[in-house]
Amino acid sequence: MKYYIIAGEASGDLHGARLIEAIFKKDPEANIRCWGGDLMEEAGAVLVKHYRELAFMGFWEVITHLWVIINNIKFCKTDILEFKPDVIIYIDYPGFNLRIAKWAKINGFKNHYYICPQIWAWKENRIHQIKRDIDALYAILPFEQKYFKEKHNYPVSFVGNPLFDTIIKRKKSTTFYSKNGFSETSPIVALLPGSRKQEIKKMLPIFIKVAQLFSDHEFIIAGAPGIDKDWYDSYLLNTNISVVKNQTYDLLEVAQAALVSSGTATLETAIFKVPQLVCYRSSFISYQIAIRLVKLKYISLVNLILDKEIVTELIQDNFNVKEVSNHLQFLLSIEGRKKLKRDYEKLFTVLGKEGASEKTAGLIIEAIRA
Repeated sequence: MKYYIIAGEASGDLHGARLIEAIFKKDPEANIRCWGGDLMEEAGAVLVKHYRELAFMGFWEVITHLWVIINNIKFCKTDILEFKPDVIIYIDYPGFNLRIAKWAKINGFKNHYYICPQIWAWKENRIHQIKRDIDALYAILPFEQKYFKEKHNYPVSFVGNPLFDTIIKRKKSTTFYSKNGFSETSPIVALLPGSRKQEIKKMLPIFIKVAQLFSDHEFIIAGAPGIDKDWYDSYLLNTNISVVKNQTYDLLEVAQAALVSSGTATLETAIFKVPQLVCYRSSFISYQIAIRLVKLKYISLVNLILDKEIVTELIQDNFNVKEVSNHLQFLLSIEGRKKLKRDYEKLFTVLGKEGASEKTAGLIIEAIRA
């Protein structure tokens, strides 16, 4: 069968890759075409467009790249018509994906959505589009099934979180220190400033200044998949901060603490049981619009899932050198590390088990063969 998968950012590429592998196990003759990244291509799909060409964040950034987005939508529709897939699978990225889904439904394609659009955070009126255009919806966060079913009377399959498929089954590195030239005696603080240049530019200056206050620690940036190491290096002149590429999980495995931008990385860090501080800053205009539209108490998935602030969040003006250094000092203490690791145990009890990718692939294949 023919599958067309659309993911628009690094986390979608990761989840998409695991889904593609699961599809091939169940349908070895599958023909898969995708929008995504290197991981989805390595998993066996034909990559049409890389998410580097799609990843615009914030309201102002989207407006300034509107013509690029419009052209991408046109190209995507043309490519789908030429490929004629049995099913289109959307992975998160709702601003783009729901536009394609509306058109695809009119043109008779089957639409399956993996990783629900986060309408519980904002743009709740998108439920009307979902009900109209999406044939099946797969949730990876435990509260989403209840939200869609009880509040909106829309059936959703909770498949568990695919991060477990990647993290639990991965082969642990035994060469991280030697390969990168790090001393095993230096305690490490992992820096995860995001996957897009716009957000990284907002985060790095503060991270660099904080690192200078902790000279007895090694600060290491987990480089985003779609960004060259040289780009980071231009910000790190005259610092002792290092960058590693394609080694985020190896880095988290040895880190004593982490400074993390909001998003999937907060949950990844928690699964590795690394004490973390969640930090976020956007442009002034984007932030002012967001606080008027977004309906969330928290920005990290860890806190959202438990509906409780177990990891500290420093947002916009609160994200400054003094606040970050004070909280990091606590995370590095014995008391701070024990507290957060205890709280993480509560998270694991509600996240579900591994196998999300295979479960989702099975449900999709079963539906399109019916």
